[in-house]
Amino acid sequence: MNGWVVLLWSFVAALVLIIAGIFGSLVVMGRISLFPDAGQSAAPTPVETGVVDTSITVMILNGTPDEGLATQMRDTLVTEGWSADDVFAGDSSSQDFATTTVFYVDAGDELAARGLADVLGGAAVQQSDYYPGETEDGRKQFTVVIGLDRSSSAPETPEDAPAS
Repeated sequence: MNGWVVLLWSFVAALVLIIAGIFGSLVVMGRISLFPDAGQSAAPTPVETGVVDTSITVMILNGTPDEGLATQMRDTLVTEGWSADDVFAGDSSSQDFATTTVFYVDAGDELAARGLADVLGGAAVQQSDYYPGETEDGRKQFTVVIGLDRSSSAPETPEDAPAS
């Protein structure tokens, strides 16, 4: 029995030496670092916040089947500091606009459009010349189209909407 104990200890010693050799080789090759460098932490990406500019006129179009959403949004903007004479509300030509979006024309107006979107409780912001960027008297104008994401009577997803 004494011979078996010696043989068992020999196997254990060989196993320890093999593991130590593999570990040492990995350290020498640089695959394992005993004292890792403090890695660079990811710097937070700055979020572009908008600038609220109440001097810009706003046209609000209701692109949903719900009545009165444009007027409610107009009242929100007036409460937030826009002049009642500078915010117009009406209905869109379609009632299936997917996402509430603030449209602006000039690239330099993006921050003001983001500010307006923030005041509205979050909305998409898109540069487009589809809607006029100025009023008849030459003042800047943003257009907000209220989408089905703000509708209480619209289906959950556009796929659920009945075909027109």
